[in-house]
Amino acid sequence: MSTIRVAIAGATGYAGEELIRLLLQHPHVQLTCLAASAKWERPTSVAEVYPRFARQLDLPVEALDLGRLARAADAVFLALPHGTAMALVPSLLEAGKRVIDLSGDFRLRDPSLYPRWYRFTHAHPEWLGQDGLAYGLTEFHQEAIKKARLVANPGCYATSILLGVLPLFQAQLIEEGRFLVDAKSGLSGAGRKADTSLLFTEMTENLRAYKVNEHQHMPEVLQELERASETRPLMGFVPQVIPVSRGLISMIYAKTRATPDAIAAAYRSAYPEDRAPFVRVRPHGALPELRDVVGTNFCDVGFQLDPALGYVIVASALDNLTKGAAGQAIQNFNVMHGFPEAAGLR
Repeated sequence: MSTIRVAIAGATGYAGEELIRLLLQHPHVQLTCLAASAKWERPTSVAEVYPRFARQLDLPVEALDLGRLARAADAVFLALPHGTAMALVPSLLEAGKRVIDLSGDFRLRDPSLYPRWYRFTHAHPEWLGQDGLAYGLTEFHQEAIKKARLVANPGCYATSILLGVLPLFQAQLIEEGRFLVDAKSGLSGAGRKADTSLLFTEMTENLRAYKVNEHQHMPEVLQELERASETRPLMGFVPQVIPVSRGLISMIYAKTRATPDAIAAAYRSAYPEDRAPFVRVRPHGALPELRDVVGTNFCDVGFQLDPALGYVIVASALDNLTKGAAGQAIQNFNVMHGFPEAAGLR
């Protein structure tokens, strides 16, 4: 198979670092450009920025330059802060590049949602309805991703929630379309930035809820559930940060009249191993833990039904930097280019 020249913009963030780690072992990738969102005074050896990559990669980390990105690569991963990618994407697409965007800039189809959820007005709303744009939940949008020029990589919380609950909506097993999510994420989910609230002394032996029912991943979850089930779902969402570096688990609570066998059948239908190699479904009553998924591209899903209460409890666990960001982005890259979906990920 062919080799694709690949650039990473945002290489100094946590997701950018994870992209480097994974793409170094990809059999069909040649890394050609590592760009930082900040203006660096000089190109700096990647081994100086990340000593772990010494003798593995001989590339500098350099200031972000759109022309350089376009010249150096056939495919570009954008691991930039929200609101940054939308200024770069149109030019990259016009230059014939294929783009995987890890930010929220192209996840929502309705541009009117951006001011509320992302606190900016979208600069290029015309691209949100393009046929060449795909929402990159790989397990559910393979055909669109194959043809896409631009993939909007889902958020980490959105990936965990959707992989846990979307099969149940498709099978019409959720009563009234209502569900609650109690989700907990490691500190790396906040990104590599100076923030007093994320200091070791603030977070060790602590747990903190934030953006309750206001998190920017909520509208993409509701958008995808509505697309898949033709219902108007309602979700309550409590995201929390916990004192671990990485890993995310969503506990989902939904009213149902379904039996354990019907729920298990919905998951089997959604995630056959030959079409969903990175979703592992547990037997009824066996719930995943963070340690099962950290450092991998797997999302592990388990459920337990309480027939007396009439609720199903779903646990959906993944690594927020891998399956929740860089790993899923590489899955989408593989699908876009006709490579085996697991290339570089096992």
